[in-house]
Amino acid sequence: MSSMLTRRAVAGVLAAVAFAAPAAAQQYPARPITVIVPFAAGGPTDVLARLVTQRMGAILGQTMVVENVGGAGGTIGVTRGARAAPDGYVLTVGHLGTHVSNIALYRQLQYNPQTDFEPIAPLGVNPMILVAKRGAPAAVPAFLAHVRQNQARLSYGHAGIGSASHTAALMFHSMTQTKVQDVAYRGTGPALNDLVAGQFDYMIDQALNLLEQIQAGNVVAVGVTTPQRLPQLPNLPTLAESGLTGFDVAIWNTLFAPKGTPPAILERLNQVANQALAEPALRTRLTELAVQIPSSDELRLGAFRDKHAADIARWVPVIREAGATAE
Repeated sequence: MSSMLTRRAVAGVLAAVAFAAPAAAQQYPARPITVIVPFAAGGPTDVLARLVTQRMGAILGQTMVVENVGGAGGTIGVTRGARAAPDGYVLTVGHLGTHVSNIALYRQLQYNPQTDFEPIAPLGVNPMILVAKRGAPAAVPAFLAHVRQNQARLSYGHAGIGSASHTAALMFHSMTQTKVQDVAYRGTGPALNDLVAGQFDYMIDQALNLLEQIQAGNVVAVGVTTPQRLPQLPNLPTLAESGLTGFDVAIWNTLFAPKGTPPAILERLNQVANQALAEPALRTRLTELAVQIPSSDELRLGAFRDKHAADIARWVPVIREAGATAE
C-alpha cells in the first residue's frame, strides 16, 4: 500500500513539474532580464546590444538590463552567461570572437560555444574598418608599405585576446606577412579613445564604433574589411580591392541563452527580436551605424547554428596557423 502511495506521490510531483514549466514560460518575463555584454561599455557590441534589447524590453513589458562584464577577450562574461540558470533571465551577447576565435586561442576555455548556449537571434552584422592615428597614410597601398617598413616600431590595439578586433588583426597580419606589437584593452571603446589620442598606431574595429570618429577626422580611415564598400562611406575603398585580395571579415553579434532554457522562452525571445528588428525607427538607426540587419530567414529560431558551425570551420584553422594563443 505504501509503495503504491509512493508511486502516486512521485507521479503527482512529475505532473506538477510538467505543468509548471509551460505555465512559467507563459508568465515570462516576470522580472527584469540581465543581458551580459562581455566587453566594456561604449564598444560596438555594447551599443548594438543596448539598441536592440531596449526595444525588446519595451515589447516584453520588462526592462532588459545590459551588464558589461569585460576582460580576457570576452571569456569572463561569456563564462558567467554559460553558467547562469537556464530560465531566460540571464542572456549573453556573443560574436565571432567570443564564440569562434576563442576556441582556437584558449586551450582551457571555460565554456563550449556550441553546446553551452541556445542561440536566440542574430542582432546584426558589423562590417569592420582599418583605422589609424592621425598622420598615417590613408591610401591602402601606402599604409601597407608603411606597416611593412616600420613593423618593428609600430603597435596596434584590440579589445583583448580573442576579440573580434584581435581576430581581424590576425588576418591582416597573416595576409601582409607582418608582425606588429599588440596592445590589449578591455574593449574597443577604451582602445579607440587611445587611438584618437595617438597612443598606438592602428586598429581594426566594427564600423558601428568608428563612423563618428572617422567623420570628425579624429582617425584616418584606411579601408573596409568586407568585399563591398559601405554606403555610409562610399569613397572609402575595401582592403580587398586595394591589394589584399580575399580579405573578408564581418562580425555578427548574436543573443544567446544558457543551454537548457525552455523552448517556449526561446521562441518568445526570438519572436520579440524579430519584432524589434522590424521596427522602422530601429532599422533606420542601425543602418546609420552601418549595421547589416539580419534577414527574416536568418532570424528564424535555430537558423544561426549552421552559420556558427561554418565560421568555426573557417576561422579556427586560420587562427591556429597564425600561432596565436591567449595562454
